[in-house]
Amino acid sequence: MRFLELKVPPPVVALLTAALMWLCAWAVPAFGFLFPARDLYAIGLAVAGVVADVLAIVSFVRARTTVNPMKPASSSSLVVSGIYKLTRNPMYLGSLLFLAAWAIYLSNVLALLLLPAFVLYINHFQITPEERVLAALFGQEFAAYKARTRRWL
Repeated sequence: MRFLELKVPPPVVALLTAALMWLCAWAVPAFGFLFPARDLYAIGLAVAGVVADVLAIVSFVRARTTVNPMKPASSSSLVVSGIYKLTRNPMYLGSLLFLAAWAIYLSNVLALLLLPAFVLYINHFQITPEERVLAALFGQEFAAYKARTRRWL
């Protein structure tokens, strides 16, 4: 299944996941549940997701390297500061937080079950190929960064 590696832009994967979550909640309302303070938690997670994305993009712009996840080979520098000290993939974490907010807002078990599917897809078809490229480009510097910083959190 390597043919899917670096083929579908991660924002598209997130949007498709969000659409499937909505479809599950709409098609199978019996899996819905009551989530106290749903709106508050959903807004909090959505804001956290946006903040993670913005901090990551700002770090890339400051480092003058590509933000394009489809072309990791065009990376000109390894970003390891700022939010990248906490997570190697803050943009994907931001998407996951936003999807978690959506799942809470929908308050449907099936929607929640799509969160691990998003993580598995991104890990396999986006992060693993990116990391192969970064290891080839940055060698020991990337290996040391990978050893000290978690993939997600």
